[in-house]
Amino acid sequence: ILRYFEDFFEFLFFPGFAVRFWGYTFSPKEKSAELTRKGAAKPAHSAGKSAKKSKGKRVAPESNRKARKEKKFKKILEISKLKPHKKKSVPKKRPPQKAPSRVTGAVPPPERKKRVMKEKRTRFEKNTQAFGRRSVKAKAKWEEIIKRHFIYKKALETQKKKLEHIRQICALKGQYFVPPEPKVALVVRIRGICDMPPKPKRILQVLRLRQIFNAVFIKINKSSLNLLRLVGPWITWGYPTQNTVRKLIYKRGKGKHKGQVHKLNNGFIERVLGKKKIICAEDLVYQIFTCGKHFKAVTHFLRPLKMHPPRGGMKNKRKHFVEGGQTGNRENLINKFIMRMN
Repeated sequence: ILRYFEDFFEFLFFPGFAVRFWGYTFSPKEKSAELTRKGAAKPAHSAGKSAKKSKGKRVAPESNRKARKEKKFKKILEISKLKPHKKKSVPKKRPPQKAPSRVTGAVPPPERKKRVMKEKRTRFEKNTQAFGRRSVKAKAKWEEIIKRHFIYKKALETQKKKLEHIRQICALKGQYFVPPEPKVALVVRIRGICDMPPKPKRILQVLRLRQIFNAVFIKINKSSLNLLRLVGPWITWGYPTQNTVRKLIYKRGKGKHKGQVHKLNNGFIERVLGKKKIICAEDLVYQIFTCGKHFKAVTHFLRPLKMHPPRGGMKNKRKHFVEGGQTGNRENLINKFIMRMN
């Protein structure tokens, strides 16, 4: 049994590899030495017995068996020799080819370059022409705005000089000069809704003074003076100068168009009031201060001015301005009050 195992392990493992099995060690060298030792020590009668047993059978001598085993070992050695691993050759990646552009098409490079440069040049010329047209229009509009500013300034100065001249003539002749009454009032709400009857509340809603410290421009006539008299304890009002009107419009002016409120700029003003030949903020200032023919359209376009609470505070809000309070008509002193709120 051990011999069969010995042959099996010799076939399974490399020659020269010692295998241990139940305390026995098997290796080719030891085996060959053992075989030689056994063949020399075998008696003659045992050889005769083996010949009798193997009668009629062909038995190979020990030397042939040894040669066959050595050949088997050599084959195993040749099979067991590992061949070097060959690396797989990775194919080189080709650079991605650019697809021809849709604009230019598949045209040879020189023709394509000419075509691209021509398209770029025409596009640049077209843009410059459009920008030139826009810049010319914008420049003309800006010149028109500046011209209107000086026209309005000159008209107001001539009117002022005319009144001064009439005053001097009246003084020379010993007559009284009565200056023209102001046409526009600036009304500011200075009290809330506490202890307010329904009628004044409704009048303030008509005047668009729904919040405290809101201000509006109102045309002075008999009906508007009656309304101001009824809501006197909740408002203060007076006659603004041109400088006050300009500062309020430029800083706090907002316009409403199609349900949306926008901050004032010349483009927005022209888009809404361009049909009435009002194209800039100076037109608004002039129309409000002089109570021009488009005063109603301008005041409806403007939202109520949301003022800052007066710096330094207010004393005796429940008393009239004449009595040392804050309510009622201040005439020209409204300008100082507005400067504290702007």
